[in-house]
Amino acid sequence: MELTIEKLVYGGDGLARQAADEHGQGKAVFVPFVLAGERVEARILKQKRGFARGRVERILEPGAERIPPQCRYFESCGGCHYQHAGYDHQLAIKSGILRETLRRTAKLDWPGEIQVHPSPPWGYRNRSRMRLRAEPFALGYHRFGSNTLLEAEECPISSPLINRAIETVWRLGREGKVAAELSEMEFFANAEDTSLVIEWTLDAASSPLQAGSPVANFAESLRAALPEVTGIALFSLAPGEVLVSVDIPKEMKPLFGEHTLTYNTRNAHYRVQAGSFFQTNRFLIDRLVELVTAGRAGGLALDLYAGVGLFSRVLSQSFREVTAVEAALFAFHDLRHNSPSNVAASHAPVEEFLTSLPPQMKYDFVVVDPPRAGLSEKTARMVAALGAPHLTYVSCDPATLSRDLRLLLESGYRVEEVHLVDLFPQTFHIESVFHLARQS
Repeated sequence: MELTIEKLVYGGDGLARQAADEHGQGKAVFVPFVLAGERVEARILKQKRGFARGRVERILEPGAERIPPQCRYFESCGGCHYQHAGYDHQLAIKSGILRETLRRTAKLDWPGEIQVHPSPPWGYRNRSRMRLRAEPFALGYHRFGSNTLLEAEECPISSPLINRAIETVWRLGREGKVAAELSEMEFFANAEDTSLVIEWTLDAASSPLQAGSPVANFAESLRAALPEVTGIALFSLAPGEVLVSVDIPKEMKPLFGEHTLTYNTRNAHYRVQAGSFFQTNRFLIDRLVELVTAGRAGGLALDLYAGVGLFSRVLSQSFREVTAVEAALFAFHDLRHNSPSNVAASHAPVEEFLTSLPPQMKYDFVVVDPPRAGLSEKTARMVAALGAPHLTYVSCDPATLSRDLRLLLESGYRVEEVHLVDLFPQTFHIESVFHLARQS
C-alpha cells in the first residue's frame, strides 16, 4: 500500500490515511520510522475499527531531513524512534507535537515561543535497564512492538561507562559467569561517569544468597573486571510486578558494595540509592533545575512528587521553608537524607497530603513533577485551590500535561513560559517545563 505521511504524532508514529472511497475520508494509518511528507510503501499489520497500524516496506520519496541511523539496532529495538531524523529536526518535531497537543487538549493556542533546550544527542543516559537471558546468554532490550528480547551489545544513547559495563557483562556471559537467576539489570552512573551502581532483578526461583553461589560469584567476577562498579543491589519481583529489595547477609556486604552513589550537580550533591528515581539525562540536569528554581524566592514553597529532592534542595536556598512530598519509599529515604533543616520531607501520596492540609495553608510557590500519568482531576483541583501565585509544572507527557493544564487554566492560572527540555534525544519522549501565574 502506498501512503503519504501527513505528520508525526506523539508516540513516534507518522500519520497517513488510506485512500478515500464512497464511504468518506480514508482510515488513519499509523506508521513508525517515517517523516512528514515522505511517500512510502507500507504493509498493514493491524486493522482496528477506527485506524490501522502499518510498517514501512520501502521509502519511495525520502524527506530532506532523513539521515542514516547511528545505531545498528534501530528499528529493531523499541528504545529509539527518531534516529532517522537530524537532531535539529527532532527538536522541531517535538515542538510541533507539544504545540498541537496544547491546542487540541488544553484548548491553549500558545502564541509565544516554545523555548527549546537541546542536549548532546548521544551518550546522554546515566541510567539504562536491560533484560537478561542466561541460556544461551543474551543481554538486551525489548524488540520493537514486542516483549521478546533483542540482543544488544552496545547502546549509543547511554554513557561511555554504561557501554563499557554492557561490553563487560557480555564477555562474562560468554564465559559462563553470569548467574542464571538474573532476569534484568540496570546500570546507574554518577554525574562524572566514573562509578556505577548496578541493580540486579532475581527471578522468583533464585536460591538463598550465600558465599559461592552463582549470584555471589558473578558479583565477584563483575567487580573484578570493572572496578568502577561500586555496588550491586539485589531486587526480586513481588506480585503485581513490584520490585522488592533483597537483603544481603552482613558477611557478604563488602562483596556487593555500596548501594548508593553521590550525584553531583552545580548547586547541590544528592545521595541516590538503588531503586530511587533520578533524572536520566546527565547533560541537562543542571539546566532543568535552573529552569524550575531560578528567580523563585519567598517564605513557603511546596515540592510535589519530590523524588530525592532535586528541586527542593535548591529551593531551600531561597525560601524560608520548603515542604517536599514523595510517596515512593526508596526515594523518600534519599529525600530525607538530602534535605537541609528548612526542608520538611513528607512520605505520602500527593492527593493524601493535599487532603490533610489545613484550609488556611498558603504557599508562595508550588512545583509539581508528576509521573507520566500526570495529576488526577482531584489532585489538579486541589493544587489549584492552594492559590499559590506561582506554579511550575514539570511534565514528561504532553497529553496528560495538557489535560491537567486545562483544569489549571479554568481555575484562574495563566501560562507565562513554555520550555521544552530535551532529556530524551532519539526518542519520542517530551519533557517540558511550564511556568504558570495566578491571574489577579
